[in-house]
Amino acid sequence: MPSKDAVPEESTRRAFAKYGGTVALGGLLTGCTGGDARNDPSGSDGDGGSSTDGEAGDSDASATDDTDDGSYTASISPVGEVTFESPPETVFTRLTHHAGMAFALGRGDDVTALHAPDYYDGLWNQFVERLPGVSLDWSGLYSSWQPDKEQLYALDSDLHLADPAWITRQDAWSREDIDEIAERVSPWFGNSLSDRHQEPTGEWADGYQYYGLWEQFEIVADAFRERERYEALATVREDLLATIEEGLPPEAERPTAIMIAAADIEEIYAYTLSNPGFLTSHTRPLGPRDAFEGSVESGAVVDFEAILEADPDVILYLGGFEPGTDMAGRRTAFEEDPVGSKVAAVKHDRVHPQGARYQGPILNLFQLEMTAKQLYPDAFGEWPRYEEGPYPEIPAAERLFDRQRVADAINGDL
Repeated sequence: MPSKDAVPEESTRRAFAKYGGTVALGGLLTGCTGGDARNDPSGSDGDGGSSTDGEAGDSDASATDDTDDGSYTASISPVGEVTFESPPETVFTRLTHHAGMAFALGRGDDVTALHAPDYYDGLWNQFVERLPGVSLDWSGLYSSWQPDKEQLYALDSDLHLADPAWITRQDAWSREDIDEIAERVSPWFGNSLSDRHQEPTGEWADGYQYYGLWEQFEIVADAFRERERYEALATVREDLLATIEEGLPPEAERPTAIMIAAADIEEIYAYTLSNPGFLTSHTRPLGPRDAFEGSVESGAVVDFEAILEADPDVILYLGGFEPGTDMAGRRTAFEEDPVGSKVAAVKHDRVHPQGARYQGPILNLFQLEMTAKQLYPDAFGEWPRYEEGPYPEIPAAERLFDRQRVADAINGDL
C-alpha cells in the first residue's frame, strides 16, 4: 500500500486532465464533468473577532460567469475565489452543516464523507421523515472527523466542502497537504470556524471571515449553481422568522433555559444559547434567558448541583432525536435524582429533545420550529412530549413552516 504522502498515479493523471496544470489554492479550477464527541461536546468557545455575524442570506459573494465556456467563480473565506467548469457532482464534507447544505440543494446522495455518518444518518432521517417525497442515506460513508489524505485521493470527490483552516489544526495535515489535494483532486470550499467564532491560527488568521449559517448556505448554493433552491428555502426561513418575531413575548416574560448534551448522565456538557456563531442559529432568534447567566462557558461539564443552582425553566437536550438515545431514560435520571428532581424544568416536564448544533438549513428550520414551541407553547402551540421515533407529526394548522415547500425545493420542483 502506498504511503500516506504518496500521490496515486491514476488520481494525478486525472487531476491534471481536469486542471490542465498546477494551480494554487484560492484560484482553483474544478473540472466537474456533466449533468457533535458526536456534537463536539468537549470543544470550548473561541472569542475571535468577527467581520459579520448575520444569519440572513445577504452575502455579497455570488457566482458569476466569467468566460465564454460557461465556467464561473464563487468565493468563500478562507479559501478565496474558486473557478468552476461545471457544478460539483460528488462532495466530501467533514461537518454536518456542510453535508446539510448539500442535502438542502438536492445533493444529499452525492456526499462521499462526513463525521459519524451512521449517527447523523439516523438523526437527520428523524426529520426527513416529515418531508414528503424526500429521502436521505448517509449510512456507511467514510467517517471524516480525522480525514486521511490517501482516502481523499480514493474518494476523488469533485469538491471538498470543508474548511482547510480547521483541517490543518490536525497534526497529520499541513498547508502543503491542503494545496496538494486542491491541485490534484479538487478544491476546498467551506467555512467552519464560524461555528462559535473560533480564532483561526497561523497563516489562516489574516482576514478570516465569519458567516451566519444561511449566509454561508447562499455562497455554497452559488458554488453549486443552485440559486433557485436557495432562494426558495430562504423565503421559507424568512417567513418562519417573521412568525417567531411576531409571537415572541417581552424579554422579561421569557423562560430561562439551558442546553445540555450527555452520552452518560454522569458527564453533562452545557452549551450557550446566544453566543455568536451558527451553532446558536436556532436558539438565538428566540431570545430565551440564559439560566446560567453567562457563568458557564460553552462545552463546560456541569453536574446536577450546578443545574439546580441555575434552576432553568426549560432544558434543551442535544441529540435527543438520535434513534439510539433513550430520551425517556434521560428524563428519568433527572426525576429519580434527589438533586436533579428539584430543577424547575424537571418538575414541570419541560426537558425537551434537540437535534444537533452543526445543523444545515433544513435541520435549522425544524429546530427553529420545535424550539419555539418548547420555549413558548402559549405563543406557538404545545410541543408534544417526545420519547422516540421521528419528529412529531405537528397538525398542519400548528406548523410554523410548510413542509411541502421545503420538500419541493430539495427535489427541485420550483
